[in-house]
Amino acid sequence: MFGVALHIKVSDFKALFRNPRPVLVGVLSQFFVLPCLTFLLVLIVQPIPSIALGMILVAACPGGNISNFITSYAGGNRALSVTLTAIATLLAIILTPLNLSFWGSVYPPTQAILKEVSIAPMEMIEIVSLILGVPLIFGIWINEKFPVLAVKLSKYLKIISLGFFVCLILFVVYTNRLLIEDYLTYVFWIVILHNAIAFLTGYSLASAAKLPRVDIRSITIETGIQNSGLGLVLIFTFFEGLGGMAILTAFWGIWHLISGLTLGSIWAYKPLREGVGG
Repeated sequence: MFGVALHIKVSDFKALFRNPRPVLVGVLSQFFVLPCLTFLLVLIVQPIPSIALGMILVAACPGGNISNFITSYAGGNRALSVTLTAIATLLAIILTPLNLSFWGSVYPPTQAILKEVSIAPMEMIEIVSLILGVPLIFGIWINEKFPVLAVKLSKYLKIISLGFFVCLILFVVYTNRLLIEDYLTYVFWIVILHNAIAFLTGYSLASAAKLPRVDIRSITIETGIQNSGLGLVLIFTFFEGLGGMAILTAFWGIWHLISGLTLGSIWAYKPLREGVGG
């Protein structure tokens, strides 16, 4: 998150006051509609409890760090994407723990896991604040005070953050290699379906709100690209690397890059015209 924050200025938040509707639609899509649809998907598919809780956790996370790049590549509204990333990150400090706790507790199989783990909501809020809030604020501060330094740092941090994420994925794969052999195909289709629903949620909600096409692309990508890195950190912090949750979240982290870049490539070669729609 620190690397993303190095591209954000306080002035970027002014978009919220100048034109709040796209931002509100994006927040509604990410933190309210997607978790609700995820819960319905869990009821329909009825996966094993740990995978179900992984789905709920992924849906509770804010947008992923690569969403700004994909939005720019796809011809979307990058300023909106940056603003949404920043605001969603701040809101995630409260809404990620609340969504996980709420949706996880209303589904009996995942409720049992939450009771066994006994997560203290305030403890999770503190951890998310440290992971997301502090780097965001520090990164914005550096970009405001030392813009040249921010540009230099962001180049190296992109490589470092990608390397860290890859190592995290490899660690999950290694520690759960036997479980992956049994559940790879099972998790594969769940992640693809869940991710498709996430993209469709953003697209449908933004289209229904009759937003400009560039904003529709931004909100679609912001909703479909989730911060699976945060999800994995929370899984290892509070759930002791619970196999089903970790596998689901790790595979989401791989798949949303593939699906996001594929969608971005399609849109990159589809010229935008005035009006609404994709």
